[in-house]
Amino acid sequence: MSTDPADRLRDLGSFIREQRASSRLSLRRLSELAGISNPYLSQIERGLRRPSAEILQQIAKGLAISAETLYVRAGILETERGGDLEVHIHADPNLSPDQKQALIQIYRSFVGDDVAVRSDDVDL
Repeated sequence: MSTDPADRLRDLGSFIREQRASSRLSLRRLSELAGISNPYLSQIERGLRRPSAEILQQIAKGLAISAETLYVRAGILETERGGDLEVHIHADPNLSPDQKQALIQIYRSFVGDDVAVRSDDVDL
């Protein structure tokens, strides 16, 4: 992952767009779920705006993913482990939203409550 701020913004925006598409949400619907304006979300997806941690949390809630995932993508938080399996599960276009949730629940049951506590902003 690039350390250049412009590259990080584009990467974050692309990731949000991919997650939205894999969840079959329109830009308008995600903006409603996240409680932010449609044009602002569009600018974030295109890498033109740097969202605050609070906005990222709202977007994560709308996408049903962990805010930590978006914080790492935005460069707000550094990842502590070698790879984030939940990020890969959410990014897989071959899985339905229900399948993604099931896999994440199984994963969390194996690694313990530690992950669930760190990602308590996800409503499964």
